Amino acid sequence: MNADGAGGLVLVVEHDQAVAELQRRYLARAGYTVEIETDPALAPSATGRLRPDVVVLDLSVASLPADLYRRVTEAAGGAPVIAVTAPLDQPAGRALGEYQVTRPFSPRVLVGAVGEALRSGGPGADGGVLQAGEVMLDPRARTVMVDERSVALTVTEFDLLEFLMGNPGRVFTREQLLDAAWGPGAGAGSRTVDVHIAQLRSKLGESSPIRTVRGVGYVLDA
Repeated sequence: MNADGAGGLVLVVEHDQAVAELQRRYLARAGYTVEIETDPALAPSATGRLRPDVVVLDLSVASLPADLYRRVTEAAGGAPVIAVTAPLDQPAGRALGEYQVTRPFSPRVLVGAVGEALRSGGPGADGGVLQAGEVMLDPRARTVMVDERSVALTVTEFDLLEFLMGNPGRVFTREQLLDAAWGPGAGAGSRTVDVHIAQLRSKLGESSPIRTVRGVGYVLDA
């Protein structure tokens, strides 16, 4: 991969073949190798099989499975996933993940987003391990250590912690955390986030870096 991020493998998950081909042309012109998957249901398996450097995942279709973003993120093994969503001011619009592009956008915007994601390498790019105080999280091995002690987390607890540790110091609403861990439109209530955060804090003990921002949501203190 060269200095500007070109040369990586990009998986584009886009149901509209014409749109996917347009995105392929622009990304290829920028120096990327591009694979296309037009069936969103196959996105997790395609991600696991191809092991792309970045995934561009179209989530603007309301009928998509609610947990698709989470499943693709897990299959990506720490590689960045760019969520393509409806505008945030529309009912289907969602703030989702670390990397996001909202429709409508030009192909050049997508190329820029891919370059930025590849340069940062996604959460834990510097060696793959995220750390906050005494808490260490390995996205690829999906392990968590606290004071050199292994902590067993559920899939959702791990996803929540990884998302927060990948965005230290940023305050997230319960709705944003729902989208990050369960996927857009999952239907879970904000109380679900509170329950899982409480469980996380209990397992992490006094070393927990998660702080409540009253009236807003939660933040991870670096």
